[in-house]
Amino acid sequence: MSVTSSIADLLRSAAGIETHRFTSAIIVAAGASRRMEGAGSKQMMELEGMPVIARTLRTFNDSPHIDEIIVVAREDELDIYPRLCELYGFTKIAAVVKGGETRAESVMRGFRKISDKAKYVAIHDGARCLLTEEMLTAVWQKAHRHGAAIAATRAIDTIKLADDKGFVAETQDRNLIWQAQTPQIFAVNVYTAALYTAKENGTLDSATDDSSLVEAIRHPVKLVECGRDNLKITTPDDLVRVSGILAARRAAAAERAPKGGTKQEDAT
Repeated sequence: MSVTSSIADLLRSAAGIETHRFTSAIIVAAGASRRMEGAGSKQMMELEGMPVIARTLRTFNDSPHIDEIIVVAREDELDIYPRLCELYGFTKIAAVVKGGETRAESVMRGFRKISDKAKYVAIHDGARCLLTEEMLTAVWQKAHRHGAAIAATRAIDTIKLADDKGFVAETQDRNLIWQAQTPQIFAVNVYTAALYTAKENGTLDSATDDSSLVEAIRHPVKLVECGRDNLKITTPDDLVRVSGILAARRAAAAERAPKGGTKQEDAT
């Protein structure tokens, strides 16, 4: 890339004009699903006839902002993904790799598989299947502008910080508290530096999410409000909530859809 084109891209980004950069998505679906109380692998559970992971993959596969998908899967589920690609027409899955012992190791394995062309990487929980194209686009746009952005939602409850005995130590300012979600999207060079630093410091496996790795190198991370519907399926109760949200979305779509029939038919 020439210096001239780089400067032009920076100016377009500063002005809020989108400039596409090759973006790889890492979908993390290697969890043990221990909190599902024996109900099985949460990513393979069916929601209204479609596996949870297929709903997640569909959003990324259909997005014009995503160029390739790397799936990090459980070893006993690796063979399922070719069938899902055939069944649902997924064309962007470039690799399916076995997950590691920890989430951090799983993400690392996925990151090693992204294309050399990748300028940005989007990391997303496979069990967070209610992500919409609008949410993904919003985070992608902010990541392109700031180098790092994550989906999140503002806290609605008062947050108490406790001491080691379970007593309130401090009441946090709710206006400054956000709950982190995914996708978390970073410039590849930023995320590479964050991974290197975390490995050198021995803090990689203790990180609660990928954003905390980037925060540790003091790179600013933009929070993008994506609402409370962008939840992660963790317990059996979450399946009920997800089904309710899907039903509400269908009802809203039906309400927005144009009414059929002619004017004369509508009048009868």
